[in-house]
Amino acid sequence: MFAFIKRNRLNNMPKIIAKKQDWIILGYKLFAEQGVAGIVVEKMAKKLKVNKSSFYWHFKTKKAFIAEIVSFWITTNTNQIISMTDSEKSGKEKFEKLIELFFKKEPFLDFNFFLKRYALKVKNIQLVIDKIDNQRVEYTKNILKEIGFNENDAKIKALLFYKYLIGYHEMIRYKKQSVNYTKEVKAEINQFIKF
Repeated sequence: MFAFIKRNRLNNMPKIIAKKQDWIILGYKLFAEQGVAGIVVEKMAKKLKVNKSSFYWHFKTKKAFIAEIVSFWITTNTNQIISMTDSEKSGKEKFEKLIELFFKKEPFLDFNFFLKRYALKVKNIQLVIDKIDNQRVEYTKNILKEIGFNENDAKIKALLFYKYLIGYHEMIRYKKQSVNYTKEVKAEINQFIKF
């Protein structure tokens, strides 16, 4: 965390201030571990070694804070992956990069699980999840078209790919991922998407 120290003008005592990004990163981690129950301002302030008023300086409500966490999730788990994949030249290279990035086990995998539970209570969150799912499937479809699949086949295969991705992560959730995961996943995907 990157809290910084600012001198209090009244008594020249140091005052530690947490940046907005510090709160978001900690919130993302805690949400991935415990869902909404992990978002307790007092406990988070203690972890950041700041007063809880720092939280309210950056976020008006807990709901607004969770919306910021969701935006962070979109940026790190969708937009960055798409950007990194787009840096590849051919459709085949993009697809292989997508596999490498999408299937890598990350420490905050349960974020999606808790977000879907949260969406049961906050309906607009389900719309966000649906939008991201559709964006990911559409992106995969376009890569498959670039490889040479027609529109219909690319769409069906993109949906299968995405459902396989979700199932794959569910199966390895509490297991150590193989160091050869990319090779293994490519071999399995090649059974239904010849690339």
